[in-house]
Amino acid sequence: MTHVATLVGAADAQTISPDLLMAAARRLPGARDPQSLAPGRAADIPFAPGAAHGNHADGSFADAGYCRAAADVLRLALGGAPVDIFVQPLAGRRKKLLLADMDSTMIGQECIDELADFVGLKEKVAEITERAMRGEIAFEPALRERVALLKGLDAAVVDEAIANRITLTPGGRELVMTMRAHGAYAALVSGGFTLFTQVIAEKLGFQENRANVLKIANGKFLGEVEEPVLGKAAKLAALKELTEQHELPPHKTLAVGDGANDLDMLQAAGLGVAFHAKPAVASAADARIDHSDLTALLFAQGYRLQDFVS
Repeated sequence: MTHVATLVGAADAQTISPDLLMAAARRLPGARDPQSLAPGRAADIPFAPGAAHGNHADGSFADAGYCRAAADVLRLALGGAPVDIFVQPLAGRRKKLLLADMDSTMIGQECIDELADFVGLKEKVAEITERAMRGEIAFEPALRERVALLKGLDAAVVDEAIANRITLTPGGRELVMTMRAHGAYAALVSGGFTLFTQVIAEKLGFQENRANVLKIANGKFLGEVEEPVLGKAAKLAALKELTEQHELPPHKTLAVGDGANDLDMLQAAGLGVAFHAKPAVASAADARIDHSDLTALLFAQGYRLQDFVS
């Protein structure tokens, strides 16, 4: 077997039934018996698409489009069941570098929207954030515009926001710590702010974090961000830099995010995954998570539930 389809259901549902696995296997050439990764929740189906879609020597897939198309075929065959599907080569599926976005990925909120709420502008800022994440407007000027609205706000509200407004995405710490336990390096790379990423990275176990720096004087935000803004290009640069630093082939990298500013990073990674993402991002990424939590990224690498570390 050269390839594998991984099916993952929501953490609180027993979605992955024998009948569902059988329906999926019928659509995969040369499919073998499914292998459970977590009873009722996740399973692998090894298969062999044939020489026309074979592997390169480095373990990368000769036709990445085939993997996406095969996943789409499975979604159709399963009749819209709430199941996330990853189709990829077996070789190299365990990754050694994780790059993750923070806002609406590793946490459930957009930090700048929460800060704007303290000055009564959350609705206005959230609208700009949404447009930027959909790729309708450029990220960098949109960030500067939103940061300007925070001018004069007491910087101490960050602690209150983290304590009372920010929630960690389920499965995030398991993702980071399990990969680290197997020798991977984990970096939080955010278009948000270091005041948040430093705390969130520590909570989740990331070994480093990169984000934008808000300018502060006398305990107040100046309404400015240090240049250059960490946006789409900087996330891609971080992936390339860390890949070289850790002497890894590109196919051993995993990136996850939800917005348009993540897309270059996702497309350059060995496995780029759109997490509950905007439509344009979900359609362009290698794979997507629509139903499960972040532990789906562990199942996609072949980890079993009993392998998880928290």
